[in-house]
Amino acid sequence: MTASPLIPAEQLRLSVAPMMDWTDSHCRVFHRLLAPHARLYTEMVHANAVIHGDRTRLLAMDPVEHPVALQLGGSDPALLAKAARIGAEAGFDEINLNCGCPSDRVQAGRFGACLMREPALVADGVAAMIDACASLDRHVPVTVKCRLGVDDDHEWEHFLAFIDTIAEAGCRLFVVHARNAWLKGLSPKENREVPPLRYDWAYQLKRERPQLQVIVNGGIADATEARAHLAHVDGAMLGRAAYHDPYLLHRLDVEWFGGELRSRGDLLRAMQPYVEAQLARGGLLKHIVRHVLGLFAGQPGGRAFRQVLSEGAHKPGADWSLVERAISLTHSNKQAIENAA
Repeated sequence: MTASPLIPAEQLRLSVAPMMDWTDSHCRVFHRLLAPHARLYTEMVHANAVIHGDRTRLLAMDPVEHPVALQLGGSDPALLAKAARIGAEAGFDEINLNCGCPSDRVQAGRFGACLMREPALVADGVAAMIDACASLDRHVPVTVKCRLGVDDDHEWEHFLAFIDTIAEAGCRLFVVHARNAWLKGLSPKENREVPPLRYDWAYQLKRERPQLQVIVNGGIADATEARAHLAHVDGAMLGRAAYHDPYLLHRLDVEWFGGELRSRGDLLRAMQPYVEAQLARGGLLKHIVRHVLGLFAGQPGGRAFRQVLSEGAHKPGADWSLVERAISLTHSNKQAIENAA
């Protein structure tokens, strides 16, 4: 079932936000098991890194991840076009340009949130990226993730003009992190918490530009909040809530798109073939299970589950048996509580 009768199911979008040092390929494989219909995003990768860096590592993607978007950072249209083409040829289903990251590094490199001050440059980049992907034998859309404005710019007309300029270049989907980015005086963490959320701007954008797809992002903490947005926009993007409470992602996917709600243990056990294949190739368990620590958040045995994995996954020879031991603790603790009741 869907959460809103206003939006056809085929147009709904449940997305997991790109998060630096978090949403690597291991994380996305896990999230795909939880949410078969969600659109997953890579960490932001600079166009220069895609062109000149280790693509095997930077563009790592397991086939089960689809649909997955590559998020690019950068401002040079020619470099963005080349990186977009590389990403599309590597199999990504969408190329997303980041115009919202507020870190010092992106400011120094003239990309991220500071690009909201240069809509014409962003439009040139988007147009170049679209052209670069146009000759492929499949459609790979170019999308934009942005904020409402920068620093103390709180003018609706400025925000709408930014969107319109980019839309004229061919972009049809905008992920709107519904707060300003403060480039002076706030850390990236504070930029996710301090500037006030104004979801009404995303709603108004959808009303005034119904031909565009608008996905709302920022501060969505639970299923009730995510569901409420669907009366106004085309979808919701979850970030840290989906990472710290991954089962939320599963519940939303089932509610919005149908299917059977599976237990946390069953979902995690579906990871076993992937984990064992990674270990056989020389991978380390700690790099994979760090993404699953929140799966039993708020559940009986959740703390023991996290403790076993956190303390044991880094040890030499750690394998799937450690995961099974962690799962068994949640079952035994739950049974003890039920018996005591």
